[in-house]
Amino acid sequence: MAMAGTSRLRHRQTSDEPTNLEYEQVQDDEHVGEVFQNPKKRNHYEQLLDSPKGSVCVVAILTALAFALRFYKINHPDQVVFDEVHFGKFASYYLLREYYFDVHPPFAKLLFGLAGWFVGFDGHFQFENIGDSYTTNHVPYVGMRALPAILGSLTVPVVYAIMKESGYSTVIAAFSASLILFDNAHVAQSRLILLDATLIFFMALTVYSYVRFRKYRYFEFSAEWWTWLIATGAFMACTWGSKVNGILTVVTIGIAVLIDLWDILDIKKGHTMEHIGKHFMARVIGLIVVPFIIYLSFFYIHFAILTQSGPGDTFMSPAFQETLSGNEMLLNSHEIRYYDTIVMRHKDSKVFLHSHVERYPLTYDDGRVSSQGQQVTGYGHNDTNNHWQIVPTKALPETGRGRIVRHNDVIQLLHVNTNTHLLTHDVASPLMPTNQEFTTWPKDDHSRHNDTLFQLTLTDGHDGQAWKSKSGYFRLVHLPTKVSMWTHAKQLPEWAFKQQEINGNKNPAEKTATWFVDDIISDENGDDIRDRNEKVPAKEPKSMNFFRKFAELQLLMLQHNAGLTASHPYASSPINWPFLLSGISFWTEPSSQKQIYLIGNLVGWWACVVALSIYIGILGADLLARRRGMDPIPDPVRNRLWNNVGFFLLVWGVHYAPFFLMNRQLFVHHYLPSHLASALIAGAVLNFVLSETINYPISVAGPNTRRRPAQYSDIGLKGPVILVVFCIALFAMFTYMAPLTYGTPGLDGSQVNAKRLLSTWTLHFAAKKTSEIA
Repeated sequence: MAMAGTSRLRHRQTSDEPTNLEYEQVQDDEHVGEVFQNPKKRNHYEQLLDSPKGSVCVVAILTALAFALRFYKINHPDQVVFDEVHFGKFASYYLLREYYFDVHPPFAKLLFGLAGWFVGFDGHFQFENIGDSYTTNHVPYVGMRALPAILGSLTVPVVYAIMKESGYSTVIAAFSASLILFDNAHVAQSRLILLDATLIFFMALTVYSYVRFRKYRYFEFSAEWWTWLIATGAFMACTWGSKVNGILTVVTIGIAVLIDLWDILDIKKGHTMEHIGKHFMARVIGLIVVPFIIYLSFFYIHFAILTQSGPGDTFMSPAFQETLSGNEMLLNSHEIRYYDTIVMRHKDSKVFLHSHVERYPLTYDDGRVSSQGQQVTGYGHNDTNNHWQIVPTKALPETGRGRIVRHNDVIQLLHVNTNTHLLTHDVASPLMPTNQEFTTWPKDDHSRHNDTLFQLTLTDGHDGQAWKSKSGYFRLVHLPTKVSMWTHAKQLPEWAFKQQEINGNKNPAEKTATWFVDDIISDENGDDIRDRNEKVPAKEPKSMNFFRKFAELQLLMLQHNAGLTASHPYASSPINWPFLLSGISFWTEPSSQKQIYLIGNLVGWWACVVALSIYIGILGADLLARRRGMDPIPDPVRNRLWNNVGFFLLVWGVHYAPFFLMNRQLFVHHYLPSHLASALIAGAVLNFVLSETINYPISVAGPNTRRRPAQYSDIGLKGPVILVVFCIALFAMFTYMAPLTYGTPGLDGSQVNAKRLLSTWTLHFAAKKTSEIA
């Protein structure tokens, strides 16, 4: 056997012999006829484990353990835990058919809704607060938690299958699977009504399917080739549809496919452009068209179920809201006429446009001078100082629809209580020197008439469109200066009763300068406007094109996800995640001193960090040696390291690196997809360390493939021994941290301190350290 004993550095030899690869395919990424090995000469235990029966027994044991660890005491705690307040609530909305808004796509939440329906949940429990009792409210929560527990358990055999299909032995595949099997973080996430178990399961299936697809690359366009190509796209869509960061799996496959196509484009491969075009179109169908249709179908079902008005209405446009049965805009939206008295609110902050007799101070704290005009503010409560009358600037008919206010009309707004017109001018606002001050001007003083003119611009409005209460979102643009009436969250000082500042934003198209009429108080005669609408028939929900609804929701999801920038006590930086420097407190029960703290298995996570470091070191050393004309690694092993393990590294990096660029809240559970990829790399590195050979070839030979001599990985008895010892260490650490994973039993202060293996962990109920005074 060429590789027996100590390995020798081989100097690269070049050949000028021409080849015609158009007629003869060679498995060039793995095949080099250097090593021939008789599989019967391998270690007896390795042969036994690598047999079909041995492999089935091993994966059956791993799967059974995965189910046992994830279903153990799944009924505890019988209270709402961490983000179950969100995702359990969303399942309720599906059962009640009430519209909600969330930053994540709906697939995983649809599954929770289905699970809730299946176990008899009626949806009336609203998951309002962490700690709310399921038992007291008769919620079949165990059935809902069973869904992620099943998917989390099945992730373990999928990881095993990825490694087996990648050409690794049973021992190595079991090693990678055990890193997920005995991981406290994966177990904790899989036992609760959370999205990550679904995300990780379908991400693992995507990786598995792509590995299977690549194994048929010499048998291209066969039924099996198409099957695994489309399976990759389908599972990729499910990953993307489970959670917003599932898009990273799409990016991963996209990069891998571009590398694949670049390789096919190589003229040395001998492919015609027509053949390359067929490959390109096949991937467009399997990895773009099919996934996008599946992804769209999740939203189609989402919209089809959520037809009733719900808590998510206000996030959506008026046109969208009017498609929901029972929506306030649909029921109470009325056309606004001149001389109506109205109440206006800011769309985002919900404050009322308000004014009172108090005036701006002559000078502000920074020395700037004001107009000393009447204050115009944003106020959080409804009172009569929020009443404004719409005054026309054009002649009106005595009656009829000519008195309706329409898009792009120029109007004046009269503050009813003080009998003054709304005005803005070129005076700096109190809090923002770059923006204009808003004030009012006496009704009977016409000297500043032009400064009281505003153009009403309806959102997505068209010529002649009527202005409506509730649904008529608008911007108020000052005619002379072109500023938009705008507000922001910062409060004014005590002289304005700490109300919100209203000022003129110099961008007339500013999207956050959007307002709506909350109510029509009365008409020009002071009568209730319901009298003019009493004969209006009941309104049916309107229709809206599915793709318009889909596009609107996608944009809102992106905007709100980027806006999750508020601080959180358990948020952490991505640089900390691989080392487990911080976790997340999911749940506490002070009376019994029980808690759930999301943290991974230190033995497994640090082993993955070491494996990643070794892998990068191997590639670096190989590059340097080859630069000096030496081949320290046999070509089949090298190609496995670069192609197969390189793909795993791509999965790890794409699911990890982007978080360094994000400004939103980040938590350690965002690293779990990358942790799975690092477990795959760890198995591959262990195989490299233990054996100088690999199982090879593993790809399916095509009709024109020139076969090379086979070889087999030979990790000997040391492989199973290392696996058993490592699993014992993993299980010992898992068991030691289990009270924090399962939330039981309760721990006293000294026990909590003992579980705090790193000083950066923030655990509840820790005992204060005291020192004796001599």
